[in-house]
Amino acid sequence: MKKIVILILSLICISCTSTKSTLKNVDDNAPNLTLTKDNTFLITEFSKDKKYGYDPDYPINIFFKTTREETVNQERFLNALAGPKGEKITYSKLESCCPFPSKRSNMGAGLLDVYELKWEGQKKPVTLYLNIYEKGYLKVPIGLTLKKNN
Repeated sequence: MKKIVILILSLICISCTSTKSTLKNVDDNAPNLTLTKDNTFLITEFSKDKKYGYDPDYPINIFFKTTREETVNQERFLNALAGPKGEKITYSKLESCCPFPSKRSNMGAGLLDVYELKWEGQKKPVTLYLNIYEKGYLKVPIGLTLKKNN
């Protein structure tokens, strides 16, 4: 019995101590994010990478500076997007997942937030992975467009 307890504790310790991040698109040299008059992010680039935003190893990196309003940058990004033909999107947070090491978190680790996007006429909802702990170049994921300003 004692050996089983030691084995279980050892496995737990090993599984929780990964220090290497699997995130592929973190770039601390990315410019600070700019806001539009509508309080959304000014996005000028479209991703050519099919994994950008759709794969947990290639999340959309939306760095924030304080934990008081950690979802504000996610909303600023998502509110700038539209469906493939300019459709208005709705979104909801599904979960947080996929822990990774981060120097920008008090705990030394961060989680990705998983959002589901829907629009009229869509066959299957889109799932995006957003990362509020790291910086990266902000782009529109493949299959989406930018919302037209009125």
